[in-house]
Amino acid sequence: MADTTGGPAPEIRVRAFIDFWNFQLSLQAWDKDFRLDWRKLGPWLAAKAGETFLAVGAGPAARVRYDGLHIYLSHDPRKSKDDGLRKWASNTLNRFPGVIVTMQERRPKNPPDCPVCFARVEKCPKCDSSMMGTIEKGIDTAIVTDMIRLAWEGSWDLAVLVSADRDFIPAVEYLGQKGHKVVHAAFPPFGMDLSTKCWASFDVRKALAEVKREG
Repeated sequence: MADTTGGPAPEIRVRAFIDFWNFQLSLQAWDKDFRLDWRKLGPWLAAKAGETFLAVGAGPAARVRYDGLHIYLSHDPRKSKDDGLRKWASNTLNRFPGVIVTMQERRPKNPPDCPVCFARVEKCPKCDSSMMGTIEKGIDTAIVTDMIRLAWEGSWDLAVLVSADRDFIPAVEYLGQKGHKVVHAAFPPFGMDLSTKCWASFDVRKALAEVKREG
């Protein structure tokens, strides 16, 4: 809709929320060699969600403003590889403009039980490796809490959710009922249930080359 008042075009403030490991697994399943430029990701997501929104919602007179990228990840403090991830997230990722990183430690998970005698299998009977794994706790809750809290505070007009986890559906539906629009940045066919519940969605893969890290 054209601006007939002569005033400045309204701004659409966009914040993106990323479930780090869900996003990474989707990215690797699509192209295991793809190298992402995390510095560009937030503004790029905001622009793509804004294009989707403006096409049907606000008209060409509105302007999209990137207001932040929230990244949520878990790490295992017992693994040296995860220690490198934690340091990268704290010292590099968290320093990019507009990026806010939330990290949580992964919790030990009980090993599997034998389906016949129900005895706990703590070591693999073939290679003797530990069957003790870890589980991610609290990441989904942190994402939902921040999305709703920031919507309540009036900190965003349009949210971009990057995850294929259908556990976000109740939160997305609640926000929609309150008039807050969430756009799903998707890797079809993953997360199709979530896409249908969001106000809109776009296929991340179609233009991801724009945020590919060179070199």
